[in-house]
Amino acid sequence: MIGYVTLGTNDFARAASFYDALLGALGATRAMEMETFIAWAVAPNTPMVAIIKPFDGKAATVGNGVMVALLVDSKTKVEALHTKALALGGQDEGAPGQRGDGFYAAYFRDLDGNKLNAFFLG
Repeated sequence: MIGYVTLGTNDFARAASFYDALLGALGATRAMEMETFIAWAVAPNTPMVAIIKPFDGKAATVGNGVMVALLVDSKTKVEALHTKALALGGQDEGAPGQRGDGFYAAYFRDLDGNKLNAFFLG
């Protein structure tokens, strides 16, 4: 159902490098690219994560309560993605661990403060 989600950035080049490395760890590559927008996907016609310079020209801000959740296929990948995000300069928002019955997750923020989560069901 979800086609893509966008995350605002105030430093486009820095955000692009962060997501090239972070989403590259999941096998994603740039699927769409324009001057103010880049989207990554793991395959054609699959959901995408994108960065964008706000259309209104104002500064990008973090939405309180907004989070992008990235589904992975193992607990090891949750841990690896969390570690990768922190190594790239992201901020820890919750170490990898069991968060409920069958829900294993880790939380972090990107370089602009946008909150993300990597999770595994099983």
